[in-house]
Amino acid sequence: MTANGRSELIAELRAWSASFEARQPQDVLVAAIERYGPKIVVACSFGAEDVVLVDMVHRINPSVPLFYLDTEFLFPETYATRDRVIERYELRPAQIIQVKSVLTPQKQAESYGEALWARDPDQCCRLRKVEPLTHVLRGYDAWITGIRRDQAPSRENAGLIEWDQRFELVKVNPLARWTWADVWTYIKVYEVPYNPLHDQDYPSIGCTHCTAPVAPGDDPRAGRWKNFVKTECGLHKS
Repeated sequence: MTANGRSELIAELRAWSASFEARQPQDVLVAAIERYGPKIVVACSFGAEDVVLVDMVHRINPSVPLFYLDTEFLFPETYATRDRVIERYELRPAQIIQVKSVLTPQKQAESYGEALWARDPDQCCRLRKVEPLTHVLRGYDAWITGIRRDQAPSRENAGLIEWDQRFELVKVNPLARWTWADVWTYIKVYEVPYNPLHDQDYPSIGCTHCTAPVAPGDDPRAGRWKNFVKTECGLHKS
């Protein structure tokens, strides 16, 4: 794509995104799936926002696949939530894609030293999240994420539909306008299976080594990468 072509596409996506600002997330999903299917995929971490998206997408078009980044350091509760989601929505193997790093945890330790996450979490995220995501997204024209504008300053300008310059495809953020309360209202109304760690003061759930519970009233992402000046794993750079 030429620079002019990309600029025109970005402008088009901004205008398209703006047209949905007063509408519901399901409207965004219907339009995006219609435009980009079958080359559109849902990113799912099995956190609250993502299980809401899985439920919404399943009601619109159950053939849309989802993928999850299995860092091999996920909480047991996260894997259990994955299994409940598979059962609830009767997902076939082709509909749920497990994405892993080319390095096993053992190989990573051999190449980069033990407990890389404790010394250089950016490098650990690059190896276990960013590089695997780059690989899987090459097969799609658009991906659907659960990011919300009020999650972090780095996300406050997220469009409902936008161009992802890092991964070079369209990024769809249907829940961008929603609040944490909106997410939980949906979960309760539709009885969506969710990660039980959310009931134990974990609003944001990542890897076991880099996620801690959050005290009431603290920033929801305060439990991620404690003691580091880091709020993002690199998947959602603004």
